Amino acid sequence: MGPNLLVNIEEVAAVILFGIGFTTLLLHKNMIKKIIGLNIMDTAVYLFLASMGYIEGRLAPIIVNGVTDKTKYINPIPSGLVLTGIVVSVSVTALMLGLTVRLYRRYHSLDLDEILMRMQKEAL
Repeated sequence: MGPNLLVNIEEVAAVILFGIGFTTLLLHKNMIKKIIGLNIMDTAVYLFLASMGYIEGRLAPIIVNGVTDKTKYINPIPSGLVLTGIVVSVSVTALMLGLTVRLYRRYHSLDLDEILMRMQKEAL
């Protein structure tokens, strides 16, 4: 392990989490597991953005005690992106779960291969 790996441990964790979520999304046929994989990927991106926006020794961008020097505060853009991303992620997850419930009620399965096979039988 090099010295840069320990300095950038948050970024390394984000990449590992993204890989876990991506493989879960690709390799599993269960709809719920795919949704969980996508949420793990989202979390990895938020961790990466938050770690990139943090600067040791600086404060949140809220003016306190009249200090207006911009070198005393962190950049608020990554934090805003993370908050926006969380809102979008929750909305997408709710939509995916709703569609999954509808698919389960209709085809009585969460396995994508099984659902596709039953859809093809219905089409005939």
